Amino acid sequence: MSVTDEPDIVVRARRAVVGGRERPADVGIRDGRVVAVTAYGELEAPEVVELADDEVLLPGLVDTHVHVNEPGRTEWEGFASATRAAAAGGVTTIVDMPLNSIPPTTTVAALEEKRNVADGQVWVDVGFWGGAVPGNVGDLAGLDEAGVFGFKCFLLDSGVEEFPHLPPADFAAAMAEVARLGALMVVHAEDADEVAECAHGTAYRGFLESRPDAAEERAIALVVDTARATGARAHVVHLSASGAVPTLRAARAEGVDVSVETCPHYLHFEAGSIPDGATELKCCPPIRDADNRDALWAALGSGDIDMVVSDHSPCTAELKRSETGDFADAWGGIASLQLGLPVVWTSARERGVPLADVVRWMATAPARRVGLAGKGEIAVGAEADLCVFAPDEAWVVDPARLHHKNPVSAYAGRTLTGTVRATWLRGLPVDVSAGPRGRLLRRRA
Repeated sequence: MSVTDEPDIVVRARRAVVGGRERPADVGIRDGRVVAVTAYGELEAPEVVELADDEVLLPGLVDTHVHVNEPGRTEWEGFASATRAAAAGGVTTIVDMPLNSIPPTTTVAALEEKRNVADGQVWVDVGFWGGAVPGNVGDLAGLDEAGVFGFKCFLLDSGVEEFPHLPPADFAAAMAEVARLGALMVVHAEDADEVAECAHGTAYRGFLESRPDAAEERAIALVVDTARATGARAHVVHLSASGAVPTLRAARAEGVDVSVETCPHYLHFEAGSIPDGATELKCCPPIRDADNRDALWAALGSGDIDMVVSDHSPCTAELKRSETGDFADAWGGIASLQLGLPVVWTSARERGVPLADVVRWMATAPARRVGLAGKGEIAVGAEADLCVFAPDEAWVVDPARLHHKNPVSAYAGRTLTGTVRATWLRGLPVDVSAGPRGRLLRRRA
């Protein structure tokens, strides 16, 4: 090791997830990057931080599906509150979705407006998705050059009028441009013809039946067919219906470049235990039954689902319509940016899934898919983004103690296992009560 590679900080852990497995390790840090990973007790530095016996050192999580909503709907969420929540949950990098902000991120001018708002008020690193909507194919190249991490589109009504969905012909045109750019298209895949209007009322079953498995299965088949025809790279967001997994598996076997994510709420909850009126659990696509949940876990284990990200989609308390419990009127979205790791780990632990797998799904795989080099792993040359996690500590979710803007949580009152005790960004602990030092990221330098 040369003098310039000698660490100025060593984090020493009896348990660390390194190289896809858990082992004792010393992690040497200099100038915000990892310069050495050795056996436990081998490194020395001016500052040595030794983790407690009940703590595990993880790479900082990477959440590529976050709706920050600023500007335009900052009363729902903003960059300051969202990134503090991320830091409190062990997430060191987020990628912001192009909606529900106003304006949506569908032009370079809108991207710059969003960056100007975010600049100087982010506690973790933040990248941005561009949006693909009818009529903006000509804007995609400019957005790509400006550094977005890819493009998001909907195949049915997005729920906000300023971000319309792409009909099949427009989707094909956008995918062809994405292929030309070598970019990534991320797709909300539900088929409008399979979705019925949700009847007013408090019955969760009525809402679930309005968005059947077939809506996802049919739309994902369209994504696969279009990716195959255009050569575009595609990614299916928030998979809920496990019945679509065979289509994705077959497509990848024949060389179609398509990946898929699911979310903590689909792995934790199941429809049979959702009481009527529990609109805090409304999301689109919906939470399905217990057998479906088990199948999603199986698909993660087999590698058919690549990653787990939050789809953090908050709103004001009033928009959840908790006073009436009417699923037709309530906003569909679950805020879980701060809770993703303990939620997933709670269920993974019960199923005998190792923590290293959770790290792969929630840190390494998202970073690699979107091109975040140096993120999502503890390795020489990587940024020293770290999470100190106590996997055996149980606690009860109190929405008032969460950092996202509105105290609404689908997990309120639930006991989770696993606590984030510290988050490090580029070699220094993040203090959510101190000033922000996150960066705004660009995919293309």
